Amino acid sequence: MGVEICVEGLTKSFGHQVIWQDVSLTLPAGEVSVMLGPSGTGKSVFLKTLVGLLKPDRGCVKVAGRDITRLREHDLYEVRKLFGVLFQDGALFGSMNLYDNIAFPLREHTRKSESQIRRIVLEKMDMVGLIGSEGKLPGEISGGMRKRAGLARALVLDPEIILFDEPDSGLDPVRVAYLNQLIVDLNAQIDATFLIVTHDIASARQVPDNIGLLFRRELVMFGPREQLLTSDEPVVRQFLNGRMQGPIGMAEEKDAAQVEQELARLGDMDRKARHVGNDMTPRLLPSPGITRPPRWEAIARRESELHRKEAADA
Repeated sequence: MGVEICVEGLTKSFGHQVIWQDVSLTLPAGEVSVMLGPSGTGKSVFLKTLVGLLKPDRGCVKVAGRDITRLREHDLYEVRKLFGVLFQDGALFGSMNLYDNIAFPLREHTRKSESQIRRIVLEKMDMVGLIGSEGKLPGEISGGMRKRAGLARALVLDPEIILFDEPDSGLDPVRVAYLNQLIVDLNAQIDATFLIVTHDIASARQVPDNIGLLFRRELVMFGPREQLLTSDEPVVRQFLNGRMQGPIGMAEEKDAAQVEQELARLGDMDRKARHVGNDMTPRLLPSPGITRPPRWEAIARRESELHRKEAADA
């Protein structure tokens, strides 16, 4: 079972440049969450802060109830064992074959025998569909296979939290679809807490339980995917629909007057679309034979959100 991550009042800057400020959210245990945002909004910095690779200026990150921003290095090392990370390029060692790449964390951080390591490595390779490719080098395989190998390596220590840094970067739409299904299936199988940083809107609509959006150095929204997909927030509508009209510009933020004019020209098209259900892309389900365990807290939270929305619309 995954663990909850609670972020409170998190602020990070480099010199005089504020990356984001006063970010607060809770990543529910065992659920898949996605963090969206235009380029340069600090999504990857947010991931590195969650795992303790970067220290925030203010705020706290509680992992399983422990604030990692105040832990000593030894204690932080222990908490990091809860994490697995899939980096953008897979971060594989080019001179090692896939088997040795995936076995590397086990050999570095455990005292398991080679027979135990082999059992674990082959189990994880099977989970991501790489059985038979053990002897291949990273340079001999496709980008999609490198992503899957990186994911298998992230899984070998049985983490309770997995962070994905733009897992779809460099992949064609078909490989992205396969990767999305793999993520959903893995979450159902191991029930860890997943956080995915991505630009891919189709993935954001189909994969997560929860969606967040960073913009203008702030967390605009974070909540159940249904809440974000039906939101009236202009920047959320613009980003999820991939359109030019809205607060996000090509190189910098637009001024308020320009945004107001653009949104006025759109009229009530968005509201009409939501009424006919165009925004609610179906969520990906686990593959046949893989059963996702019921999450009663999540179900209760979504019912509460639905009742609150119905009361507000009444």
